[in-house]
Formats: sequence, structure tokens, C-alpha cells
Amino acid sequence: MTTFELDQQLVRRHFGHAAGSYERHDVLQREVQAALLERLDFYTAMPQRVVDVGAGTGRGTALLKQRYPKAEVIALDLAVPMLRAAKQHSSWRKPFMRVCGEAAALPLADRSVDVLHSNLCFQWIDDLTALFGECVRVLKPGGLLVFSSFGPDTLKELRAAWAEADQSPHVSRFLDMHDVGDAMLNAGLRDPVLDVFRYTLTYSEPRKLLEELQGLGATNADRSRERGLTGKSRYRRMLAAYEAMRTEGRIPATWEVVGAHAWGPPVGQPRRGAGGEIASFSIDQLRGSRARQGQ
Repeated sequence: MTTFELDQQLVRRHFGHAAGSYERHDVLQREVQAALLERLDFYTAMPQRVVDVGAGTGRGTALLKQRYPKAEVIALDLAVPMLRAAKQHSSWRKPFMRVCGEAAALPLADRSVDVLHSNLCFQWIDDLTALFGECVRVLKPGGLLVFSSFGPDTLKELRAAWAEADQSPHVSRFLDMHDVGDAMLNAGLRDPVLDVFRYTLTYSEPRKLLEELQGLGATNADRSRERGLTGKSRYRRMLAAYEAMRTEGRIPATWEVVGAHAWGPPVGQPRRGAGGEIASFSIDQLRGSRARQGQ
């Protein structure tokens, strides 16, 4: 597995700053959201609680509330300014709750969620063990996890252009689908299904892409990134290298998107651990089991 660390405080700050500009740049996010909602067709029950992790400005949360009007729907995000912006999508007829929290430490009770949804958020969490461990913890047995995330080929052109200028990381790195799938299985999620889709967006010039990334808050948060300002000469070399990739008069940018869903495991299902498989039961279940053995 590729290992790298993200600066979570910087992630929070980037998305907080982008709250006011996010929806002017979220064309791809809306496209991926539409495909992600189709996966909800696999869930045929009527959920009581639906949680949107990394809800951002709440467009996706509003769609979930529209789909499940009788459910308690929660928009959860680590950036408070994003949650403030999400208020505009929560109407008095179809309201949803807004909660500040992190995906790797969900402020939710055990086995309390029927549908756990996340659109293009999980790529900003580098601890997959904690992330999917939390998903398993809060999902009801048979509850549905559905999410999308960026894969490693995302922004490969921009990454290659920067590599012509220097060797420092300027573009966030993202985990491979196989690493994500392994982490889901290790956590105990049932029957995971993962697919990869590639989108190519084009721009009139490289600066337009950089402006979009900043407007989305999707800028580099790798702990190994170079501190300080990038020199003008290196920046110009990057722009020149990207210009050389121009195709049919446009600058391309690839976005690799991993779409996935899986199911919450039954109580006590073993999960993989460093020392083998681990099964967990509630104390009440164990007490009940011991009481029956004594009869």
C-alpha cells in the first residue's frame, strides 16, 4: 500500500476557505453524485437514519433527503463554513441536520445508521483502517455504505507537469482501488463492490484548472509538500510543460473516480487484524450467552 500522510488541519482550512466558492466549480462533483445515487437502488428498505459524510455545501444531502423524506438525514463535515453554506439547501419542508465531525471519528452511536453516504470525501483521509472501522461501527447490520473517492491517476497531467519543474509534491496523492478494497474487507464490510471511472475535463489554460482546485478546496495537503512559495521560474516551467499537453486547443485534466458500496456486517462477524481474525460482541450478548450456558 502506498503510504503518505495528510495534514488534516490544512484539509479543514482549505475546505473552510472554499465554502463560498465551491458550488461555482463543482461540475464533476455533481456528475459523480448522480452516479453514486444510483447505487442506492440496492438498498430496498426504508431507512431511519441517513448520513452524508463530507457533505460540503449540502447539495448531495438535499438529494438524499428528497429520496428519503421520512428519514433523519444528517450532513456531516469537518469544516464549519461548509456546514453554514449547507443551510441554504435545507428547507423547512425537507430539513436535514448539520453536524461537524471527522470521517475517521464519527460522532455517531454504534449501529445507528442505515445508509452511510459519501461523495468525493474519503480521499482526504489517509488512515483507511480508522475510516472503515468507523463505517463498520456506526452501520446497522445490513446497512449500506456507498461512497466515491479519487484514485491515483487523478490530475496525472498536472502532476507530470510539476515533475518537469521540480521533484517536490505539488499535487495530492490518492490511494489505489485495491488498497481501498483491502481496507474495506479488513474492516469487516460485507460484499464490497468497487468500480473505476475516468473523466477528462478540459480548460482553456492551466491556470483555469488551478483556480478550480483552489475554489473547491482540493489543493495539496500532503505533509511532505514543500513549505513556502513556489519560485516563479519553477511555476513557469510547470505551465510550459502543461501547455505541451494541449490537445485540440484545450488543456486536459484526468479525474479517476472510484465508486463503491458495501454492507454493514452482522454482530460478531470477524474482521481481519494484525493477529488474525477478530470477532466482537456486545457485553449484553456475552452476558446472555453465559447465562444460558449456566442453565
